[in-house]
Amino acid sequence: MKVFTTLPQDDLKKVPAAAAAAEDAGYDGLMTMENRHDPFLPLAVAATATRRIALLTGVAIAFPRSPMVIANLGWDLQSASDGRFVLGLGSQVRGHNERRFSVAWSAPAPRLREYIAALRAIWRCWRDGEKLAFEGTHYNFSLMTPAFVPEPMSASPPAVTIGAVGPAMLRVAAEMCDGVRLHPFCTRRYQENVVLPLIAAGLEKRNQTRTGYEITGGGFIATGGDDEAVAEKVKWVRQRVAFYGSTRAYWPVLQQHGLEDLGHKLHAMVKAGKWQDLADEISDDVLALFAVIGRHDEIASAVAERFAGLSDAVYASTAPDLGSDMPPGLIADIQRIPTSFREFAVDGANS
Repeated sequence: MKVFTTLPQDDLKKVPAAAAAAEDAGYDGLMTMENRHDPFLPLAVAATATRRIALLTGVAIAFPRSPMVIANLGWDLQSASDGRFVLGLGSQVRGHNERRFSVAWSAPAPRLREYIAALRAIWRCWRDGEKLAFEGTHYNFSLMTPAFVPEPMSASPPAVTIGAVGPAMLRVAAEMCDGVRLHPFCTRRYQENVVLPLIAAGLEKRNQTRTGYEITGGGFIATGGDDEAVAEKVKWVRQRVAFYGSTRAYWPVLQQHGLEDLGHKLHAMVKAGKWQDLADEISDDVLALFAVIGRHDEIASAVAERFAGLSDAVYASTAPDLGSDMPPGLIADIQRIPTSFREFAVDGANS
């Protein structure tokens, strides 16, 4: 099982040392997010400061950026890292697209499906010389002169993954992508009853095996070197579970546990501005659905119990400002947990 951690994003000068330290500790991947800062810039810095570790956006918001912009970013990061970049895209919810990014809204699953197809058409044009002639409902690309084709690279174009929660986006992930980034607001029951059947059906449809398809995440890990450190992580996770639970897009997960009323209550509290009271609504039993909790000396077995057979990689950190302090021995223990995924089997330009 792979173990991913986050990069600091508030100051690019912090990135080289943090990236090198994570690589030395044995982490498999460095992940950035699109919250307060751009997710691509830290990975560009990390690409020049590391040699082995994978570089991942987890996730970058797709619709505010043209597929052509993402194609350039992905190509350059893949080239700079000698093939270690994995693109993670997400749709975000309507309110953020319209009111934070000022982007017109449309049904996200079909739009992202087309987005990925356009992205790969651009990469085929650059790599193979294929004429750029992509025509879709949302995106059209037909101009590519030699002056705008990037230099060749030895690696294949990046693997493409997307963040997915609901069934529609999970189908896109299974049918179009090289992997899926499951949200931390996820439970084992939701993975077993919803995620895995949809992924299996999509992979069967395209004759793709699970050995070439990576499932990442699916829950929080709250751990630390002692009980006090664990308690601090639990406090933070409880707040995040409450925040995500207030968002309607995540309620399919709550429905698996008969917790729809909790979602409605949290949503009403947010609308009333009661942000500081949200975490009080998350009981220990509910928290246990979303997180594995324990000290460094006991968490590996809990990770195996929660994620084995479901996920190929886990998030040691889900926040750039928190990071992860897992010792190398713990990382190695988690990495020994068997998984289905072996390596990306789909060439990013040809799928």
